[in-house]
Amino acid sequence: MHGGNRGTRRAARWSAGSLVLVLALAGCTAGKEAIDVDPSATSTGQPGAGAGLAPKDLDPSMLPFYEQSVAWEECNDDHLCATIDIPVDWADASAGKASLAVERTQASGTKQGSLLINPGGPGASGIDFLDAAVSVISPEVQEAYDVVGFDPRGVGRSSPVTCLDDAGKDKLLSSDFDMSTDAGRAGFQAAWTAFGAACQSNTGAMLEHVDTGSAARDMDLLRALLGDEKLTYLGYSYGTQLGGTYAALFPERVGRLVLDGAVDYTLEADELSAGQAEGFERALRAYVTDCMAGARCPLTGSVDDGLKQIRDLTERAFTDPLPTQDAGRVLTRTLAFYGIAITLYADESWPVLTQALTMALQRNDGSGLLSLADAYNSRDLDGGFQDNSTEAFTAIGCADGRAPADLAHMQAERDKILAVAPTLGESFAWNALVCAGWPTPAKPFTADPSAPGAAPIVVIGTTNDPATPYEWSQSLAKTLESGVLLSWEGEGHTAYGRSNDCIAGAVDAYLLDGTVPEDGLVC
Repeated sequence: MHGGNRGTRRAARWSAGSLVLVLALAGCTAGKEAIDVDPSATSTGQPGAGAGLAPKDLDPSMLPFYEQSVAWEECNDDHLCATIDIPVDWADASAGKASLAVERTQASGTKQGSLLINPGGPGASGIDFLDAAVSVISPEVQEAYDVVGFDPRGVGRSSPVTCLDDAGKDKLLSSDFDMSTDAGRAGFQAAWTAFGAACQSNTGAMLEHVDTGSAARDMDLLRALLGDEKLTYLGYSYGTQLGGTYAALFPERVGRLVLDGAVDYTLEADELSAGQAEGFERALRAYVTDCMAGARCPLTGSVDDGLKQIRDLTERAFTDPLPTQDAGRVLTRTLAFYGIAITLYADESWPVLTQALTMALQRNDGSGLLSLADAYNSRDLDGGFQDNSTEAFTAIGCADGRAPADLAHMQAERDKILAVAPTLGESFAWNALVCAGWPTPAKPFTADPSAPGAAPIVVIGTTNDPATPYEWSQSLAKTLESGVLLSWEGEGHTAYGRSNDCIAGAVDAYLLDGTVPEDGLVC
């Protein structure tokens, strides 16, 4: 009974091709370039553009944020970039200001409005995601909308959560703990408590206010400053929680919302961990089944035998970490989990997992899985990190809600998880300890999750989604008073942009002319 990491709720949108490159380059992932803003570019800001679009019940002390001028400057070829002021605390204007970084394309035809996008996480950058998004959003939608990427508060370029230095972060993300012992659990909790203390020391007051509710209020401010009466939005994975929270807080401002790969944010934190553990186990079983049907699978025997071989490999990485071609680094059990998990987000990545497992099982070489783990954690070859996704993921998760951290409860939850996820479940079983010593209080969701009075909201679920199980999309569509469920019978995480014409056509028609898909449509 070993383990100890933070599990996963990220929206990974890596392509199979990029993972092949990761494996070939032994962990060298494509860098995420900072936006190059031309300071001489002409501002297209309209002073006070959002003043008339503020919520009617807005605290008057917050009105100056809606009245601010936005200076849009040319960046990243033909895009426009800006930084807007947001309140650190939406309940107290005197707490000061923070920054929200925004980048948008420009509609190529007659403009209907702005389409805000979020790739998930929590902690993923909407600005970094923008180029990938416009490669999958249809040309017709891009003719009608400015596509707007933004880094939510605490993420990337938006008053980011800052914690450990690179060496400290690297150690945290690679360390194993024996969670069967009091000492192991205490060590795991102590490591994450120290991480939280570093976040508080280096981030300051903003750390307490990176909750999803505050981020949703920022999104309403951005809507108004863009000049839109209502919000049009495409959110993936955790982005569905952000979008759903927006709908609960501002149902009258809901325009056309697409929530793809839904998080059922009405569940408790430990229920989310259990559901995700089962989803990844299901995806791993599907991978093993597919692998064994091929000619070059390193796994032998039955599907259950193959799963046991993977389980034995991760246990071996705990007791005797595998050597790698990266000098001074070994493959720990925690890193092996990350390396496996990243490939389960899309079945197109399964051949990459086969290559990595072949290296590990047949040559005792952990380099392939290590490279994949580095891609998951956004780690460069030199030990630096490309973003603050780990910091933001943890801070936002701990701000939104926490599972009970008493041993009896966690042990009972662990037993439930291992019953449905014997191979990968241990990595999800102790998540409560990550937030147990977090230095700031939680701000759990309190608004009515049904979003009464909101316009129709499209929820998309993929039947074999590992990260956000299909049942969560079904549940969210029922929870939302105006929810409509659109389903894709497929493997992997999320659907729009990676599934089929049925999904794409339904979403595009909804965004372009408001045609709501038939509730329950299966593609």
